[in-house]
Amino acid sequence: MSKGPGLFSDIGKKAKDLLTRDYISDQKFSVSTYSDAGVVLTSTAVKKGGISSGDVAALYKYRNVTFDVKVDTASNISTIITLNDIVPSTKTIASVKFPDHNSGKLEVQYFHHHATLATAVALNQNPFIDVSATLGTPSIAFGGEAGYDTTSGNFTKYTAGISVTKPDSSASIILGDKGDSIRASYVHHLDQLKRSSAVGEITRRFSTNENTFTVGGSIAVDHLTVVKAKLNNNGKLGALIQHEIIPKSLLTIAGEIDTKALDRIPKFGLAVALKP
Repeated sequence: MSKGPGLFSDIGKKAKDLLTRDYISDQKFSVSTYSDAGVVLTSTAVKKGGISSGDVAALYKYRNVTFDVKVDTASNISTIITLNDIVPSTKTIASVKFPDHNSGKLEVQYFHHHATLATAVALNQNPFIDVSATLGTPSIAFGGEAGYDTTSGNFTKYTAGISVTKPDSSASIILGDKGDSIRASYVHHLDQLKRSSAVGEITRRFSTNENTFTVGGSIAVDHLTVVKAKLNNNGKLGALIQHEIIPKSLLTIAGEIDTKALDRIPKFGLAVALKP
């Protein structure tokens, strides 16, 4: 793949990951094993709101093809097949979830030095079509995406965005929700390995005149431990600590409280991911 501007979904992704990734209020346990044949088996159990669920996933990569199959406790079977460079500089992703045969989707991504294109089509009689495009370089990129419902003949979404990326920082602005919201974010990395970072994000929703401002960050305490925290203007405070117990085995403890309602019981989550 060429080193171009990246997909449209990459715009603002660094800030989003810092403010949302690994923040959990559920109990989660995951174990992954690797075979000599290159198969990765992952078993996951989750307890949320007193309800338990689980799944078993198998991932296998052969040359430029990746197979990902997941079976959950609700008897759903999800299959994703990814093919790289069938045509140079492209990635093709086919997915389907049984028993819902109408859930099939086909996505094709094209990467160029100064542009990326992505098209996703639902594989049913009345498909939804998503199209996105990005122009620029790895340093500065702008683009847009749109979703179209062939049944109603209406656009389900249209979004535009721009991002500026430097070695130690990145900034983005996204106009979304059919023009009803705008989100601006900035991430500054505090070390060369980018394990310690600060982030700020502000979102404005025009229909309700609502503004949401969130600040957060991550700090690498040492090479095994990371602490993250975030706070928004609505008083929601989230924090987590993640420690690598043994290589590829992570213990995550996360919590969230509403500082404007401290009499309520805080939400806490525990996740253990073991990948021997």
